[in-house]
Amino acid sequence: MPKRFTLAEAQRLIPQVSRRLREAVALKTEYAGAERAIHLSIERIMMMGGMVVDRKTARETRDHLEAASSRLRAAIEQVQELGCVVKDLDMGLVDFPTLLGGVEVCLCWKLGETEIGFWHGTDEGFAGRKPIDEDFLRQHRGDPAQ
Repeated sequence: MPKRFTLAEAQRLIPQVSRRLREAVALKTEYAGAERAIHLSIERIMMMGGMVVDRKTARETRDHLEAASSRLRAAIEQVQELGCVVKDLDMGLVDFPTLLGGVEVCLCWKLGETEIGFWHGTDEGFAGRKPIDEDFLRQHRGDPAQ
């Protein structure tokens, strides 16, 4: 069973989630750069009909890609170990499962937002975000085990 958060619990995690998600976004950029370097090398080799490859540079680039991939996975796992769900790394979207009137929904937070101000149904995603209003607060009541 996934962890369920109260709005207050999720809100308290925002600074920690934000730090870890920023790290993951930076690592994704690093990974993409290493991946791009490998693809450019392959394209160059193919366009030239083959060539002598600098094995040391190729190995260093591959090692860099593998290290970035491993660190990226670890950064995402650190966020998920908190009970959050990383939905979209490019947008910096994280969901916090919760209950609303006995129905599972998600508190929705986007990197750069200072607080959790939105929620959506589990089948709606970011496009279905709704503001956390008085009606939500009345139904949510701060008890994740409703």
